[in-house]
Amino acid sequence: MTSELIPQLLIYMIVLLFAISAHEAAHAWMSNRFGDETARLLGRITLNPAAHIDPIGTLLIPIVGFILGNLGGPAARIPLIGWGKPTPVNPLRWRNKDLANVMVSAAGIMANLFIAICAFIIIKVLLMTGGFASIPESLREPITLLLEYFLIMNISLAIFNLLPFPPLDGSKILETFLPESMRPMLAFMEQFGFIILMVLIYVGFFSAIMRPVMYFVEYLLFLGIR
Repeated sequence: MTSELIPQLLIYMIVLLFAISAHEAAHAWMSNRFGDETARLLGRITLNPAAHIDPIGTLLIPIVGFILGNLGGPAARIPLIGWGKPTPVNPLRWRNKDLANVMVSAAGIMANLFIAICAFIIIKVLLMTGGFASIPESLREPITLLLEYFLIMNISLAIFNLLPFPPLDGSKILETFLPESMRPMLAFMEQFGFIILMVLIYVGFFSAIMRPVMYFVEYLLFLGIR
């Protein structure tokens, strides 16, 4: 890895740690709101990354993916994405279990979307006012990169987690609305969920979904700007 990529990796990891921490903390907070204190008592309602880090999903895979992605070649197809330590919940303690399952599962997605919207607004304002030019030259590139990562990474995490494949949040939301006869199929898929996800990611399924979304976001960013 070249020396100029090290600052990029540091910024990438800072944003990733914050995005994952917000995602998992939102799950914990929402579960607590519906009567389950499990995650709160374990100290998971926090933005402190130490409470949410998964050594493989939060550190190893994102770092390796970033390095290989910047080396080019087939390895560049590895997406820059990761996950945190799963937030423990006890559905038996939830009030209004169906609503709780949807809201707790969607909470992490909503947290990432909120961060992405904030980053979008900041970038849009800076573009419309010429604010990027007023940033000191030595800070312009890292600040620009930081905002871009906040936008792209949180949109990516939100969409990724919406996919209806176990163990992603989308599968838990789907489970609430599936007829009882189809739930065994979802349970069967859960046994191979990680393998299915890795195959779909490698063949470009996730990238195919993300590409039009990011084109649309870019269109909105530059809409009305000459």
